[in-house]
Amino acid sequence: MGGKCPHRNVKKRRYSHKTARRTKFELKGDDMVYAQLNKPDEEITPLPVDEDLPGMGQHYCPHCDRYFSNTTVRDEHFKTKRHKKRVKQMMGPAPHTQLDAELAAGMGMPDNGPKLMSM
Repeated sequence: MGGKCPHRNVKKRRYSHKTARRTKFELKGDDMVYAQLNKPDEEITPLPVDEDLPGMGQHYCPHCDRYFSNTTVRDEHFKTKRHKKRVKQMMGPAPHTQLDAELAAGMGMPDNGPKLMSM
């Protein structure tokens, strides 16, 4: 009666489906979203119609960098905990950038201190 499960590969199929779904709509990094939100109002352009995006690219959440199929779904998203946390995060201080990470790791420009005397 024992033996191997005939459906042992189901987990692999489910995993590959998830990764394909995650990479379907690539999200911008936190620093890019922060820069987009802090632009002056003159530089913000209306959303172009794009057939490849959900809802023709017209229903967009700039804080979460997500497109929605219609206005109702987008408005429901605005009420979620995930969106509210994201808005709070984007209204705070600027997120870390690659330059900050390199400086913290000691890979930035060396600071040798002031020169005391020249020879």
